[in-house]
Amino acid sequence: MKYLEYYKEKGIPEEEVFDYLTSTMRPSIAGWDYFVNWQKVQRLAGKLSDELNLLNGLVGSSNLEQDFKEKITKYPSIALTFPVLLAIRDEAFQVSELLDGKVSTKSFNFHPDAESMIAQDYWDFFKKSGLADLFESRRLKNIPDYVFGVEVGLDSNGRKNRGGDAMENTVEALLKPFCAKHELSYLKEANAKKIQSAFGYTVPVDKSSRRYDFVIDLGKEPLLIEANFYGGGGSKLKSTAGEYRNLFDVLKGRFKFVWVTDGAGWKEVELPLNETFDHNDYVFNLLMLEDLILEELLT
Repeated sequence: MKYLEYYKEKGIPEEEVFDYLTSTMRPSIAGWDYFVNWQKVQRLAGKLSDELNLLNGLVGSSNLEQDFKEKITKYPSIALTFPVLLAIRDEAFQVSELLDGKVSTKSFNFHPDAESMIAQDYWDFFKKSGLADLFESRRLKNIPDYVFGVEVGLDSNGRKNRGGDAMENTVEALLKPFCAKHELSYLKEANAKKIQSAFGYTVPVDKSSRRYDFVIDLGKEPLLIEANFYGGGGSKLKSTAGEYRNLFDVLKGRFKFVWVTDGAGWKEVELPLNETFDHNDYVFNLLMLEDLILEELLT
């Protein structure tokens, strides 16, 4: 860790800088777009609107098996709705069950062009998966509304990626005015080839897949930046800290490397972060970027 003027001006002794880093980390950076991607949900739920409305006619049927087979024979495309009714994205998959002491596996393909599927196959799946019970019991009142809710639930799986995007977007929002003020160019998600092409620097990497989150051209050298946010703990944090400690060694003496990290997850695993903080020159959090700590790296 380099004891910068930033810390001295704030009256933080060198031995307390790490405590300052962790104590000023924020628990969340989730924006309003973190919760649900409504446009995506509406698009996916509306994609099968005709088929879902056809299924509505089966709700509460007194002779569901017969009505189901007649409808799917006439409108085979309604089979496309079965996976999403069960919150599954795949159109084809296998289901296993124990029959006569042996495990039997059956393949299902819900694309309407699937030649191997017949009305009885579809009914078997509809019945054994529990969907038929929902239709007969009338617990489902409106199929399109039900699927809209399913899509909202499935969209929650994308929150991890949106969390990562939120950190990159936040860091970029802080870098833009810094670069504009000093008339500096920057790249986002740049590998060694892209950096060489854009700025002419030959940057070493610790792995072939390495893409630096941000690269700022300081004129005589690049400033390489990696950024991540951890709201929760886990083994991933320890490996990340080790990764960026090793990356610093690869770059040491040649290029400036900044690791920007934040999040309450570090409260649970401070030791690996502390080790990397002591080892690397520059480990910052978002507050430090807001306070223009990067200004000191221009000289």
